[in-house]
Amino acid sequence: MADDVLMEKRGDGVAVLTLNRPDSLNAMGGRLIPMLGDYLEDCARDRAVRAVVLTGAGRAFCAGGDVKGMAARGLSGGMGEAGGVGNGSEQSAASAFALALETLRESQRRTSYMLHTMPKPTIAAVNGHAVGAGLSLALACDVRIASDRAKLGTIFRNVGFSGDFGGSYFLQKLVGIGRARELYFTGRMLEADEALQLGIVNRVVAHDDLMREALEFAGGLAAGPTLAFGRMKENLTRGESCDLLTLLDQEALNMQLSGTTRDHQEAAKAFVEKRQPTFKGI
Repeated sequence: MADDVLMEKRGDGVAVLTLNRPDSLNAMGGRLIPMLGDYLEDCARDRAVRAVVLTGAGRAFCAGGDVKGMAARGLSGGMGEAGGVGNGSEQSAASAFALALETLRESQRRTSYMLHTMPKPTIAAVNGHAVGAGLSLALACDVRIASDRAKLGTIFRNVGFSGDFGGSYFLQKLVGIGRARELYFTGRMLEADEALQLGIVNRVVAHDDLMREALEFAGGLAAGPTLAFGRMKENLTRGESCDLLTLLDQEALNMQLSGTTRDHQEAAKAFVEKRQPTFKGI
């Protein structure tokens, strides 16, 4: 049986995570979400990994939730993958609901939250459809590079869902409150160029050039000052929800900590010697 997520750790410090259920457009069924969470934790721990690229196998980035699986469970009286009424379990409806809720919350923490907060740059290489929770995963990354064949949409309303995996948080920070509500309420699909105009993706490239462009970009970041990038992400994440004085205090702390690194010392020396610094992430 094929792995639902593939991980490749490259020699240049870039880890490539590929959602690998192409027959279902990489829908979030099977072991896809647990494996993605495991691999993201591995990348966060591994000092040799200095940037992460997330992409999809086949024609899609990620089609979001496994709607066919949901429909099958619903018709059989199921309460989701966590178990529940209708699957032979002795659980009550309330306990099954509580277990399913905690499972979803944990899945979100281990994927979207990790992509957004791990102290390393994360890049979504959006190779095709990124919809529903699949769009949320792309939005959780620091940077999104899209194929000119990519299509993006919330589409939760099409299956009677409100949305998960952080999309309602990330999208309105990128496009504004009013536009985010419009996109959620209508479920309208966006072509790559419109997504670029709205600021949802950072750049659009020819489909055949997508992975080359994404890997070159990630490789450039992986060669940079890793510890400083981590502290930049911490500042930016804190700045999404705190007041200015709190952020200034955080920036002061991280600035002083950055000054203690060997990467900073190397950069200062290289500046004086008029050469490019060699960063080692230490």
